[in-house]
Amino acid sequence: MIDHVSVAVSDIAAAVRFYETLLATIGMVKLEVRPATVGFGKTYPEFWVNLRAGEVQTSSGAHVCFRARTSAMVDAFHAAALSAGGSSDGSPGLRPHHGEGYYAAFIRDLNGNRLEAVTFVGSNQL
Repeated sequence: MIDHVSVAVSDIAAAVRFYETLLATIGMVKLEVRPATVGFGKTYPEFWVNLRAGEVQTSSGAHVCFRARTSAMVDAFHAAALSAGGSSDGSPGLRPHHGEGYYAAFIRDLNGNRLEAVTFVGSNQL
């Protein structure tokens, strides 16, 4: 079982602004702040952004997927990312090749980290 994950960022202040906007759409808030890392979550810090000296590699292959309760939350996640300076890596929609009812959106954050929000339409997989 995974307890928490983190992504590397080159500008902690910009990343915090981005992630506060983005993660609010799925019910996560900033819970812990340290000089070079900030933790977000619902009840405990389960997602961290960590300042890395130098250039952050955008080709790491890292991918973090967040579970959303509804397709509207997935849509809001994607829209918030775009309005906060992120880029689309896959518009919200059904992804039947990932399974029945798999509804997701993919974005890249300010450092190129690949993030996804997913819900399962017509399913009780939450």
